[in-house]
Amino acid sequence: MKLYFSPDACSLAPHIVLRELALPFQLIRVDNRNKTTVDGADFLAINPKGYVAALALDNGQVLTEGPALLQYLADLEPQAGLAPANGSWPRVRLQEMLNFVSSEIHGGLGWLFNDGFPEATKAQIRQKLFKRLGLLNQTLEQQDYLLGATFGIADAYLFTVLRWTAGFAIDLQQWPALVRFQARIARREAVQAALAAEAAL
Repeated sequence: MKLYFSPDACSLAPHIVLRELALPFQLIRVDNRNKTTVDGADFLAINPKGYVAALALDNGQVLTEGPALLQYLADLEPQAGLAPANGSWPRVRLQEMLNFVSSEIHGGLGWLFNDGFPEATKAQIRQKLFKRLGLLNQTLEQQDYLLGATFGIADAYLFTVLRWTAGFAIDLQQWPALVRFQARIARREAVQAALAAEAAL
């Protein structure tokens, strides 16, 4: 498998999961601005959507979109327990959480990258985003991980997008459970390995 990534992008989440599962893969950096890979290939020919993450499978298929990627990877090694079994009620709850992180946290923070938005618009985005962060804080006050007592793919995703808050001067200290969550995930060996590998490239 080949994982196409950009530093500090949402592609960090599947990168973490690949390392958690000890799956063999090649890490290929993408220049998001020029839409080329590190070796000069046209990234749009790999993923016409033009953004990471993209996972090129050994059968020639290319899979995109974070929640789909994460579930696909977890299902390759179900015994690792990073996702509940397909068709189960806990799996539906996982999909619910992945969608929440994708649309409300990833999506909310994503809008703040737009320099064309006036500050008044960004203030409205922040107000909505902060309510969503408050909900996650309530969940993580009760349990260590998004779905309970064990680490899973939704945690890798939330950890990844919450890292962006520092770039927007959003102080997570107002949500103490989120701060503890970030520290907890950051201590994982796979997370440290993924961050180090991306920094090296």
